[in-house]
Amino acid sequence: MFDATREDAPLMAHKRGGDIAMPTPAKQKEIDSLAVGLQRAKLAVLTDYRGLKVSDLQAFRATLRPMNAEFRVAKNTLTRIAAERNGIVGLDAMLDGPLAIVLAYDDIVAPAKAVSDFVRTSRILTVKTGLLDGKMIPASDIEELGNLPSREVLLSKLLGLMNSPMQRTVTVLSGPSRSFAYLVNARAQQLEETAGAAD
Repeated sequence: MFDATREDAPLMAHKRGGDIAMPTPAKQKEIDSLAVGLQRAKLAVLTDYRGLKVSDLQAFRATLRPMNAEFRVAKNTLTRIAAERNGIVGLDAMLDGPLAIVLAYDDIVAPAKAVSDFVRTSRILTVKTGLLDGKMIPASDIEELGNLPSREVLLSKLLGLMNSPMQRTVTVLSGPSRSFAYLVNARAQQLEETAGAAD
């Protein structure tokens, strides 16, 4: 797999009209940044943002930031080169028109939910495809990922499942001692009543 963080990483040539063109230093820097982002991201969502206002884009970025995710506008050709460096193939059909990429570096559920919610509320942003750990997934899977419970909810459910058998064990084991205590208490009351009746 390509390591874009290496200083000796070769410049990637690409074809334009049959000629081989070398990227400018600024474009090479963007390719390297995209390649590192795609390599680090657990989830990448390729979107068409055509028609969105700058204020909407900024609000969406602010929503993603606490989730350790970012929303960045990218050029199709540079994205194609960065994807190829990471061994990601098959994106060519999706790299048409305005492109913005959501890169999620930690949790994948919360950013997927944020994308699905923003698609629904904006009615402008559209999901082209996604990459889950470098493998292409259809746009419909992004919404399904967003419908999963969050990591925290799953962990609490797991903890509850693990705690439940222990709680039942404690209840079963404490049952006989509790019954014995009730028996002793009932006998003591019975003796008190008998002693009170004899007086």
